[in-house]
Amino acid sequence: MTFSVPTAEQRFVLRHIAGINEMAATECFAGLSDDLVEAILYGAAAFAEGEYAPLLRLGDTQGAQWHEGSVTMPVGFKAAYRAFFENGWGAIAGPQAFGGQGLPFSLATIVMEDLGTANLGFSLVNMLTPGAIEALAAHGTGDQQQTWLPKLITGEWTGTMNLTEPQAGSDVGAVRASASPAPDGTWRIKGQKIFITFGEHDLVDNILHLILARTSGAPEGTKGLSLFLVPKFRLDASGKPGDPNDVHCVSIEHKLGIHASPTCVMSYGDHDDCVGELVGEEGGGMRAMFTMMNNARINVGNQGVQVAERATQLALDYARERIQSPRADGSSGKTPVAILDHPDVRRMALRMKAQTQAARSLLYYAAGQVDRAHMGDRNAATRADLVTPLIKAHGTDIGCEVASLGVQIHGGMGFIEEAGAAQHYRDARITPIYEGTNGIQAADLVGRKLKGDGGVGLRALLAEIRAEVNELSELATLADGVEEVADWMLTVPNVNDRLAGSYPFLTMLSVLTCGWLMARQERIARAMMAADEGDSLFLKAKLATTRFYISQLVPEALGLRAAALAGAQPIYALTLEEMMV
Repeated sequence: MTFSVPTAEQRFVLRHIAGINEMAATECFAGLSDDLVEAILYGAAAFAEGEYAPLLRLGDTQGAQWHEGSVTMPVGFKAAYRAFFENGWGAIAGPQAFGGQGLPFSLATIVMEDLGTANLGFSLVNMLTPGAIEALAAHGTGDQQQTWLPKLITGEWTGTMNLTEPQAGSDVGAVRASASPAPDGTWRIKGQKIFITFGEHDLVDNILHLILARTSGAPEGTKGLSLFLVPKFRLDASGKPGDPNDVHCVSIEHKLGIHASPTCVMSYGDHDDCVGELVGEEGGGMRAMFTMMNNARINVGNQGVQVAERATQLALDYARERIQSPRADGSSGKTPVAILDHPDVRRMALRMKAQTQAARSLLYYAAGQVDRAHMGDRNAATRADLVTPLIKAHGTDIGCEVASLGVQIHGGMGFIEEAGAAQHYRDARITPIYEGTNGIQAADLVGRKLKGDGGVGLRALLAEIRAEVNELSELATLADGVEEVADWMLTVPNVNDRLAGSYPFLTMLSVLTCGWLMARQERIARAMMAADEGDSLFLKAKLATTRFYISQLVPEALGLRAAALAGAQPIYALTLEEMMV
């Protein structure tokens, strides 16, 4: 099928959920005209459809290839990536002082959405570099910023994030990579990192690795970690890549999906000559790394939207063309109809559309709050912090659900690789795992985000939701349920009780927030139709999709209340040995 970016949907949600017009009225984004926004929307769509989308199948079947420490991408990928940075798509939200366009993160989010919907695996090369940019912009020295940011912002060089080691996954404090000071003020890095996305590839002439390592005499745990920048090639006197650094790609993983993204095992300092520079202060590695991780977590939530959109388009196309059986109500006589005309397929298809649009609403809302935080709005910064685990976890849960429904709508053909639905299902499955598993996002929500401020940020969100949806009983009831669980989480003394219910609670809050944003769109679409404004076909579809979400998906979330309040006793009823029976 021909992939098409849903620009009408993006424009509607960007305006009414992210609030792009409000941003344009501020001094920070004074140059952000309607014409510029439209140019970016349609230009990014055309680029993704024309450059990244045609490489989707090749990336899955051939993928990245490792040979003697080098990784080669399939034919066509290098040209597509070069077109990406030569056309300036990587520079949209970059700081203007270093060659960026200084535009809202919301617009960069849409560019990432388009690239990932077109080709999820390949787009990972674009995903982590913005986090490296933010980390250096926030924590790097002036010299480091001048040296690295211009090339990272354009995309001529790419960045990576190196946390995980064989013995240190979610437990970042177990990192063993070491850093020793050298007489010239640099550091010598030694250690191995795993699961490094695009840690090695042939698309650019330098790669900047940002690495967590432990300095000599540093305390155990995360407090002893520092962040270092380590280039693949050291720079010569003119600032160009020169001698190779002591950096090696040992292998790449053979994975369930995202085959177009090389997931690398990286070794640093095999010959005791891996040169790095400290970023920020010694012992401040986690603070600097969280700058990268928060950006990446929103972008992974974006991936949930991306795979859901692509899977939905593919499933709808198939269901419209696949003719099978007359309608059960007899309205088609004995004439077979498209399977999209049968109730259960229609139910699944509408669920796919509603979930995808809800996840996009949450994504754009989060991006809009990030933009307002950058403008100095402290309340927006708090809100962005609160909703980041929601979009990462719930957005990727939706991506997996929608991709699975896409396989189901295809029936037996969905299990056949050539149909394409299976690739989306395989690609989606990594998203709830990396950049902090969704269970960690739930723990973060009930720990740092809820307990951290005593529930002040959550109650502010609930008050805003109630003020806007008080006439919608489904959302009001769910808001009451969320508040009840939150109050219990804040008072229950046992941390295991909170963690046992954290995931159901995250889902309840996510669905409530999505429902609130969908209700806003429903109200706006209804007003536009009454005023005979806009595209009536788009608005009619929007009304049907939002109403389906609010009336059918929101009540489902209330059923999670019992699990959220159950505490830890039910899940610890068996010993470890008994669990194995």
